[in-house]
Amino acid sequence: MISVASALTAVSLWLASDRTRIHLGNGFEQQRMDLSVLFTELPLVFLAGAALPVLAYTVVAGLLHDRQDRRDRRDRRRGLAPRGRSDGDG
Repeated sequence: MISVASALTAVSLWLASDRTRIHLGNGFEQQRMDLSVLFTELPLVFLAGAALPVLAYTVVAGLLHDRQDRRDRRDRRRGLAPRGRSDGDG
């Protein structure tokens, strides 16, 4: 759901940009409309917008996992059981 919202936001921002208005409105150098941007740029903008939340989640989860691993190693050096685990979890 977040990826869809992000993709639609990316497309709407792309449509609102001056560069896109030139291609879809007046055309390049006041020639006719250049609709090739709909087949080349639009799919890439949509996919990049959809991938952005997944990429952000992956980065944040990786950072939090590394932080937890460092905390567990520090606790093991001090002779403590890792947090959130019982003695039988191994």
